[in-house]
Amino acid sequence: MMNRQGYIYIFSILASTVNGFNQNETKVHIHFSKSDLKTVLGDVDSVQLILSETAKKNATVVFTYQTGDEIQLVETNNYITPIPNISIVANQTKAVSINITSTGVGHLNLGINSSSDQFIGLSQEFMRITIVHSSPLVVINSIIGWIYFVAWSISFYPQVFENWRRKSVVGLNFDFLLYNITGFLVYGFFNVGMYWVDNVKDEYMSQHPRGINPVQLNDVIFTLHAVFVTIITIIQCFIYDRGSQKISKFCLTLISLAWLFIIVTLFVVIFGDNLISWLQYLYYFSYIKLGVTIIKYIPQAWMNCQRQSTLGWSIGNVLLDFTGGSFSLLQMFLLAYNNEDWSSIFGDPTKFGLGAFSILFDILFMVQHYCLYRGKDPYESLNNYEREVEAPLLSAVH
Repeated sequence: MMNRQGYIYIFSILASTVNGFNQNETKVHIHFSKSDLKTVLGDVDSVQLILSETAKKNATVVFTYQTGDEIQLVETNNYITPIPNISIVANQTKAVSINITSTGVGHLNLGINSSSDQFIGLSQEFMRITIVHSSPLVVINSIIGWIYFVAWSISFYPQVFENWRRKSVVGLNFDFLLYNITGFLVYGFFNVGMYWVDNVKDEYMSQHPRGINPVQLNDVIFTLHAVFVTIITIIQCFIYDRGSQKISKFCLTLISLAWLFIIVTLFVVIFGDNLISWLQYLYYFSYIKLGVTIIKYIPQAWMNCQRQSTLGWSIGNVLLDFTGGSFSLLQMFLLAYNNEDWSSIFGDPTKFGLGAFSILFDILFMVQHYCLYRGKDPYESLNNYEREVEAPLLSAVH
């Protein structure tokens, strides 16, 4: 016969086992049927809240509203009509439909919460809601995006063709090329790291748990393509006539310091005991790209001024870059209007300023080419002068 202590021991094992089953059964995941909802002002959209399995106890789920970094239980920005709490019926509810009625233009993260301990992962579950003024404008912005993507992508080729046609790179400033390849390389490192390196992406999402990766696949493709074509242009500088052109000491010093900073910082990241994170290291690349973009056109503009000519500097490159930049700024304004988010322009003056800065230089190059130095050809004139001077000398020798 089993004694009393034996019965107690068996009972405690059974109780703990049953309790374990109960704990496993009560942990329920809840998720939205959509992770992103794009809608138009005044529309009503139906979304489902889906349970991974039926709950074992009755429960109430409430909704949270996030704009910026603040999460509230009350919708204070009037983007959508507040959603009533929903009741989860034990052993019955598997999904609940909710209506999203948009009442204002903007961005909102809709989350869920509950005091019931049978739900897990509620803080990670949310739906991004984007409310715009006009649905056709969304399509127009998408088309504009492709226009400037194509314009910028092919803007490198007129210069390559011009160099090949002339079999010369005289008139193409080498400082500009060095700035350009440096800018695209560091920007490429930034984009590849943000898009493909899991550790970097995880770190970014830990800092912005409800954010979106700012780097998309087209950003990566564009940058890698830009590096490739710029390298081809640099190779042309070694195989075609370049006259007496060379890289300035100032440019060499500036670029050397930039790459020295990159290398030293890399050692700090690797051996610095988390003094600088990989994400922060990639941000340094973007800062270098910013600096390069500000100064890279100056040497070419000054060289054109000194030569009183734009021969060797492809106007096709300028026109396509101007087209891409103009459509990019147009898209920024249309997006700001359609999303009623003017802070995306004036709240981030860096992006807007760089776009406007590049367009201003494009206008300067067009004025130089079509107005100030139209038809002037100093390189050919120099060749004619050399031929005129050399001919008598050759006659005297013979």
